[in-house]
Amino acid sequence: MSGKIKTQYGEINISDDVLASLAGLATMECYGIVGMASKSAKDGIVELLKKENLSRGVKVSSEAEEIVIDLYVIVEFGTRVSVVADNIISKVKYTIENLTGLKVKKVNINVHGVRV
Repeated sequence: MSGKIKTQYGEINISDDVLASLAGLATMECYGIVGMASKSAKDGIVELLKKENLSRGVKVSSEAEEIVIDLYVIVEFGTRVSVVADNIISKVKYTIENLTGLKVKKVNINVHGVRV
């Protein structure tokens, strides 16, 4: 599935990979984030992703004409998880809606770990 925008001149399709990259970059700009985590934590081991693989820590799905984004993050020790999550949600929602024109329905934060 991808994001679709219909105009009087035609239709614009935005790939889920593009949306995932935008969401990953917006997340990494937030205070209190150490990095993105892989979507599947096997045996309780969480992999910290490098900057090239930020989109692997993001899952994008479409519901009707709205986007739902799931983020898998590792937060910094000593920060308030709820405050960091609120900042991520507002930053990602603002970035996606401003850059693409698509409506973001939900941003779900999955904290996979805490690191120093």
